[in-house]
Amino acid sequence: NDHQALREDPVLQIAAGRPPGDDAKLASPPTLCRLENRVERPTLIRIAEALVDQFIASHRTPPEHLILDFDATDDPVHGQQEGRFFHGYYDHHCFLPLYVFCGDELLTAYLRPSNIDASKHARAVLKLLVRKLHAAWPAVRITLRADSGFCRWRLMRWCDSQGIGYVLGWAKNAVLERQARDWIERTARQFRRTGQPQRLFGSFSYAASSWDRRRRVIVKAEHTAQGANPRFVVVNVPGDPQELYDEVYCQRGEMENRIKEQQLGLFADRTSCHAFLANQLRLLLSSAAYVLMNVLRREALSGTELARAQVGTSRLKSLKVAARVVVSVRRVVFHLTSSYPYQELSRAVLARVMGLPQMAMGSG
Repeated sequence: NDHQALREDPVLQIAAGRPPGDDAKLASPPTLCRLENRVERPTLIRIAEALVDQFIASHRTPPEHLILDFDATDDPVHGQQEGRFFHGYYDHHCFLPLYVFCGDELLTAYLRPSNIDASKHARAVLKLLVRKLHAAWPAVRITLRADSGFCRWRLMRWCDSQGIGYVLGWAKNAVLERQARDWIERTARQFRRTGQPQRLFGSFSYAASSWDRRRRVIVKAEHTAQGANPRFVVVNVPGDPQELYDEVYCQRGEMENRIKEQQLGLFADRTSCHAFLANQLRLLLSSAAYVLMNVLRREALSGTELARAQVGTSRLKSLKVAARVVVSVRRVVFHLTSSYPYQELSRAVLARVMGLPQMAMGSG
């Protein structure tokens, strides 16, 4: 266990408010294990609320419009954890956490078992987020954006009733392709004539048998050397079909990069505890680390070579620095190695960090 050695790290001891030394060892691995396994659901809810509080506090002025990206991803597991099941799509045992981002800002990471529909609990999570965001900003417009795994009529009906916009992918099928036949056939003819990939956009009104009413469906008809490739998106927001598809819906792919960033750079996939709630705690701690690193990237690394770097790169170049710690009666001095190649960057970042306000999740 890494913590067996890290509990004696003087920098971590100082960060925990303890003077470094042999008598100031931090909690042992068994103590941390007990902490993880005694966590209760109300505590997890408060931590999750703190992430949203930090998101709200990060805005100096009320935003006019927020696009909330919902996505489910696999969290592979290799033991007998509670809530782990085999998932046919991913072809392994895993959890199926639900992530919600707004741009590159994480609002929540909700651990779920993998024997459920991808949209399970999405409506409940959205309700809680909308309530909290509208309490802070009553006039803000909110739009839900997600792939076809979240195109569920109950979710859309609730959004319609609450004035929440949505842009949701919809898996293609024979009925939709018949509705879009004109666009699909036109792109095929243009491709045969020119030999170049073709795209056409349009929209139509449609109601699936399970829906409560008709809704607008955006169609992207595409034909390439590989054949026809139609795509469908259900919306309740106005706009040109191509703009809604290219400029709104397709931008959701950036969220997948942020999820990967958290899993690979901040170990969100280390859910090896047996107890399900303990693994939810680990996921929330990783989420808090992402929020902290994202604040560092946005506020302290802006204008530097790391302004757009992933958190793993930022951590490696700006935080993982060899140092000698000297403790006296009055102060603690960090002597950084003279061969550190990012000295100027480190000075600039430190100066900016010292001027940042306290994060909301660190107060109270």
